[in-house]
Amino acid sequence: MWRHSGAVRRRLTDHGRVPRRLTIAVAVLGVGVVAGCVHQQTTQSSPANPFQARAQYDGADPALESAAADAAARGDTHASEVLTRLNDVPTGIWITPEEHPTPDDVGQFVAQVTREAALEDQTALLVVYGIPGRDCTGGQSSGGLTADGYEPWVQAIADEAGDSAVVLEPDALPSAVQCGVQATRVPLLREAVTALDDAEVTTYVDAGHSAWIPVDQIADLLDQVGVGSVRGFTTNVANYQPLAAETAFADQLSERLDGAHYLIDTGRNGIGAGPVTDWCNPPGQALGHEPGYVDDDTPLDGYVWVKPPGESDGSCNGGPPAGQLWPERAVALATAAGW
Repeated sequence: MWRHSGAVRRRLTDHGRVPRRLTIAVAVLGVGVVAGCVHQQTTQSSPANPFQARAQYDGADPALESAAADAAARGDTHASEVLTRLNDVPTGIWITPEEHPTPDDVGQFVAQVTREAALEDQTALLVVYGIPGRDCTGGQSSGGLTADGYEPWVQAIADEAGDSAVVLEPDALPSAVQCGVQATRVPLLREAVTALDDAEVTTYVDAGHSAWIPVDQIADLLDQVGVGSVRGFTTNVANYQPLAAETAFADQLSERLDGAHYLIDTGRNGIGAGPVTDWCNPPGQALGHEPGYVDDDTPLDGYVWVKPPGESDGSCNGGPPAGQLWPERAVALATAAGW
């Protein structure tokens, strides 16, 4: 699932605002990406929404750069242009113990990302992905830390995250239900939420997606980990569920959680059809709305690409291992979206 963090380089990104009503209408009609829905910022308002006051930051992806160059070298102009454009869209920066195993190491990396984002007056979106027993339902990204090692590792992230926004542990809560590990996982996530809250880091706890755990059940788990003390939650991370379904799910969940704010991962849900049951490189998908904040007096903070959409979900449906760039699929997703 994760994106390899690699080298961090500065990149300017547009500060986009997405009109919520239009995006929902488009999703209901089953249309993919509408390129004109992201507009330049015209007003400056409350910094409580981390992507409203400052644009989202993303380190350039060397794998995408290399793939674009390879496509150009073999004369595939369309693929080269698509991959280059993808590298200009901000995505989540995934933090895993496989790449940053110790508190010192992960703290240094997060500090580096935070400094680079600050130089551009932008907000980094960090994705913390190291819970013990990670990906216990899918197995394509299994791993994570030990229970004893998790708290100091997250504390190091919290200490250096600064003005970054954090997505905390994609799939951890809903998969805890399926794997029967709520008793051990909920306390670990509660400690992580506390560490990030104490450090005043804008935090979104992952809530799965609309086709997984019922609203009341996931709301109870979010309550238990302390979501009420942080900004809110995320939905559809690394998944493909239609925007209309995700918006309805998130609105119900927010109401259940006293107005908690939320982000929706729209990286690969541009088809807008019914529920997607195959989560691992399913065919027939398309890129969704490009990232942008939403300012409409609702709990929706914005649309984000938490998972870089060109990366494989795992060794399934012809894909490489999880987290590796799959250029052919990236181009197919973009082409299906009208790029």
